[in-house]
Amino acid sequence: MQSPPPDALDLKLLHALQVDGRAPFSRIAEVLGVSDQTVARRFRRLRATAGLRIVGMTDESLLGRQSWIVRLRCPPDVAGQLANALARRSDTSHVDLISGGTEVLCAMRPRSRQARDELLFDRLQRTPQVVSVTAHCLLHTFYGGPLGWLDKTQALAPDQEAALRPPYSEPAPAPLTLDGADEALLAVLRRDGRATFGELQTSTGQSESAVKRRLERLRSTGILYFKVQHDREPLGHGISAMLWLSVPPSALDAVGRKLATHHEVRFAGATTGQANVVATVAGPSTGELYTYLSEKIGGLDGVQAVETALTLRHVKQLAYEPSR
Repeated sequence: MQSPPPDALDLKLLHALQVDGRAPFSRIAEVLGVSDQTVARRFRRLRATAGLRIVGMTDESLLGRQSWIVRLRCPPDVAGQLANALARRSDTSHVDLISGGTEVLCAMRPRSRQARDELLFDRLQRTPQVVSVTAHCLLHTFYGGPLGWLDKTQALAPDQEAALRPPYSEPAPAPLTLDGADEALLAVLRRDGRATFGELQTSTGQSESAVKRRLERLRSTGILYFKVQHDREPLGHGISAMLWLSVPPSALDAVGRKLATHHEVRFAGATTGQANVVATVAGPSTGELYTYLSEKIGGLDGVQAVETALTLRHVKQLAYEPSR
């Protein structure tokens, strides 16, 4: 039996989790005006029917690290295997099959220059049947990181959003450093952003008070934030696409900022390469995508060329779930 689409309360819950992925159900329930049991029941149902998952993420720029978007062209019969192999890596955050299954798109966050070079210059170049590898360094994020598409739904009223938003300070100046205890904590939160303090204590071997202090410090400095992972189809997004825009430097900032305001845009950033702006968009149909390209993208001053590729399959969003 097909599950009913998310209703207004589901969208409010998803938006609440986007604002604070670790907010207790009791706090969310109070803000939404429902019972704790209702929030818990809705969370479980969305987890089962829409792949809901809270994932701890790190701001790589604050750690002095680079983020890359890599395009790999290969025959369709090996694209799936390559995508799954990349998805299993801990330093990838998104892996998609695009361009009719002849291209794998991978967002990677190498922890060091050595790790970057090993993947880009050695492993991928030596992978059989990979026709070409193109790597784009992410220079600036216009929309993404702590912000997600759910922030654009405006499912919550401004006062509800303010009541849920954690009262943290401004991010500390980069680059920051992590120790082994920080890394152990982050590794658990990448698997389950809502892991309890008891679970974090057991997994990391730290005391509960130490876990709380570290978690607060990582969040307050901006290193750690939480994202909501979910299937897109239940929310009416049957079509996803990658856009590569060629923009002159003088218009780069204006185009990027405008893209960030588009309801269809889930991510937008400036990158190295001839196509120097990349965006991820989603919508209900190819007709809606055509309208978006012809009207909103076509109306942007400074865009000289656009390459569009439909996403055939999301192999990895934030966390890899091979059973899904």
